[in-house]
Amino acid sequence: MSWLNELFHVKKPIIAMCHLQALPGDPRYDATKSMEWIIEKARKDMNALQNGGVDAIMFSNEFSLPYLTKVEPITVACMASIIGQIKNEIRIPFGVNVLWDPEASIDVAVATGASFVREVFSGVYASDFGLWNTNCGETVRHQHAIGGSKVKLLFNIFPEAAKYLVDRDITEIAKTTVFNHQPDALCISGITAGAETSPSILSSVKKAVPYTPIFVNTGVKKDNVKQQLAIADGAIVGTAFKKNGLFFEEVDQSRVEELMSVVSELRNM
Repeated sequence: MSWLNELFHVKKPIIAMCHLQALPGDPRYDATKSMEWIIEKARKDMNALQNGGVDAIMFSNEFSLPYLTKVEPITVACMASIIGQIKNEIRIPFGVNVLWDPEASIDVAVATGASFVREVFSGVYASDFGLWNTNCGETVRHQHAIGGSKVKLLFNIFPEAAKYLVDRDITEIAKTTVFNHQPDALCISGITAGAETSPSILSSVKKAVPYTPIFVNTGVKKDNVKQQLAIADGAIVGTAFKKNGLFFEEVDQSRVEELMSVVSELRNM
């Protein structure tokens, strides 16, 4: 787990999601509001997260629904612009996730100096977005071709709203993914953003690949974070940090502080 310690400097790091508002080109984009409004919303959420005590932040185009598996250039340009304009205020490590395009995620990471990305890098899935195919070999070669070799890759091997095209056990997928692709970490999810990740699945994956960091990817909240982090090496948290725990709301710093207080207790045990 050395890279976790080197990057985050804590046990069981909590990566908080900074969900960007719908961007130009997205169906939910409000053309009456400027990019400056989107930037200010991102700045406000980012500061609430880091002032609330999280260990890292991951920027994503979460409100670009419905998602693409190959995003348009405007999305990459907007995300790089937003992060670039608030980067000097970021005091903790940060990453990016351009949903659901692994090469675009790496592009934005290299352009902004992000330390990590989360994506679906491998596998073929039947999903809400159609037939979801990947080519990890091409993606990793792209990463190295553009100078992104230091960017850590967090593989989502149990992606939301999708199922492996053939019936494979999750532990089998974890083992072959680690062997074939050498991910920096694996992410295990529930069925949608905010949906609790199964502790039994989490435990099975951790036992199958004990030397690979495992992040619980969805559904972590104040009431279950101790249980989830008893198994996982870290967590990625989005919805639980928002006002009333609702996906489309803004970040509520008091909720961030409450969850991080529980995490602090766990680290001191």
